[in-house]
Amino acid sequence: MEVEQIEIRNHLQQHPPFSVLSEDRVEQIARQVEIAYFRAGTQIVEDGQALHDLHYVRSGSVEIYRRSGEIHNRLGEGEIFGQLTLMTGKSARYSVRALEDTLVYFIPEALFRELLEEEEAFADFVEVENRTRLRQAASVRAEASEFATVRVGRLVRSAPVMVTESTRIRDAAATISEHGVSSLVIVADPAEKATGDAPMADLQGSPMIGIVTHEDLVTRVLACGLDHDRPVGEIMTPDPVSVDAGNFLFEALNLMLRHNIHYLPVMSRGELIGVIDLADVVGLETQNSLFVVRNIFIRDSVEELKELVPDMSASFVRMVNEDANSHMIGSAMSSIGRSFKQRLLELGEERFGAPPVPYCFLALGSMARDEQIMHSDQDNAMVLHDDYDPKRDGEYFKSLANFVCEGLAEVGYRYCKGGFMASNERWRQPLAAWKKDFSRWIQKPKPEALLHGAVFFDLDGVYGDTRMADELNAFSAEQASQAPRFLGCMARNAQNRTPPLGFFKDFVLEKSGRYAKTLNLKRRGTAPMVDVIRVHALASASQSQNSFRRLDDIVAAGFLTSGMAADLRDAMEFISIIRTRHQAFAIEAGRTPNNNIDPETLPNLERRSLKDAFTVLSNAQKFIKFRYRA
Repeated sequence: MEVEQIEIRNHLQQHPPFSVLSEDRVEQIARQVEIAYFRAGTQIVEDGQALHDLHYVRSGSVEIYRRSGEIHNRLGEGEIFGQLTLMTGKSARYSVRALEDTLVYFIPEALFRELLEEEEAFADFVEVENRTRLRQAASVRAEASEFATVRVGRLVRSAPVMVTESTRIRDAAATISEHGVSSLVIVADPAEKATGDAPMADLQGSPMIGIVTHEDLVTRVLACGLDHDRPVGEIMTPDPVSVDAGNFLFEALNLMLRHNIHYLPVMSRGELIGVIDLADVVGLETQNSLFVVRNIFIRDSVEELKELVPDMSASFVRMVNEDANSHMIGSAMSSIGRSFKQRLLELGEERFGAPPVPYCFLALGSMARDEQIMHSDQDNAMVLHDDYDPKRDGEYFKSLANFVCEGLAEVGYRYCKGGFMASNERWRQPLAAWKKDFSRWIQKPKPEALLHGAVFFDLDGVYGDTRMADELNAFSAEQASQAPRFLGCMARNAQNRTPPLGFFKDFVLEKSGRYAKTLNLKRRGTAPMVDVIRVHALASASQSQNSFRRLDDIVAAGFLTSGMAADLRDAMEFISIIRTRHQAFAIEAGRTPNNNIDPETLPNLERRSLKDAFTVLSNAQKFIKFRYRA
């Protein structure tokens, strides 16, 4: 073989589907390859063009467009296109353009058909597009769990039973008994009639102002000896948390976990259609994180909370083994983490007394995004009311923050090495000071500011006056979306952690140390994926925290096409599932879980899908490089 053909052979052997062929077969291909160079922006394939070769990207990258002009895919080195057109014998349905200076190998159609007929592994590969293969791999777990596919509206069996706020407690109890329900929706008294005895049929469609449950009648009336003729509005839970009928069941369960409630009003297009309770939800699920959360709130000391750590691990392993998807696992584990924080704050207030001014305890990072798994660092902060006086109130909040952070360390949440914790006085300050910080980080995006941005732009209020967290989130989202320089710097930072793919699209493994010959699925996979999605979310002024929900906002704002967002969603789901499964196996084996995996331990299809996922990440990083410029 000539030197040029040897180079072609060596390159083809590094990439599927040619990597599964014999050396003689790859040499046969190399002898027949023709080569063409395309400058950036050059059209390689026109829509409707007849193709007579399989195209192989030797270097550079290309973009594939639908007839509508919407981008369909982006391919890089070692990837092929044109196979579907050759197999169908029809003209090209897409146009292809060089995204950067690109070298393409052309493999003749006759040879392509010979490979399809004689090489089964080659045929298996080209008959499924990378995107389809990755989507199938990512969806396996979601399809295995009913909780990931059933909507909340399915559990609503009847219209809500309503009474007005002035209804007597004894009459409300009689209504519960008469209708065989365990909760009542409370509505305001009609303007023309405030006696509380309006017929229930007349109340349908009235806005809900509260809810009263069977348990409320026991704990708030009977146990306290309250007069039964008092208005039911005195014992209701005002402005109850609600759920949309279109949400999945696991999202309803996580709301219950997060707020420690047993009843959820169900809304459809802004109107109340019914109420579901914990029994309805748990009836479709066996053994879940709910029981860990319920136990957290009945523990009375840090020592008792520490006893639940094995249950938390068991819950995580159970969800993985029951084929829950990464969104479900992340939401459930984040709810457990929030519950630990909430209970520790309750215990702290019992020890140190009521807070001198309102405050909000923040979750940061993966917990804020509902993407937490096992053995995470604790990232948290505290927003204080603007009436806060450091001399008067400082010692109280210092003691409370230290108590909570020390307690979290006891139950398995490691101290943050970067010091992003409420126990650090720097991250315990009034709302106005937080706003000044965010404005400064955004307007002057120095390296330290960008580090803070990566941490604090994922925040969620978990306890106290959470409206302050919502206000801070809305403020930062608006400011960031109008700061192109800041977005450009964040985009540049999001390219620092590259996926572990080498020049020939093989895995790049750690070379030495404890984790030699492995790749880190968090540092080189999910973390840079989160960084990329966060940049788009900031640009689109999204106030969502979860990466999957951010993608919905990003598409709605027009910053990504639905196809590009779907690729990112599938890639993140697949990498996350490989990571959670790896950690669950370690826990079952009695080892400390980590994020480092040897790809050789994966089945061939999963290794190939993992490369597909990392390729999606690589392309996404290239895209933000051009989309946002510092």
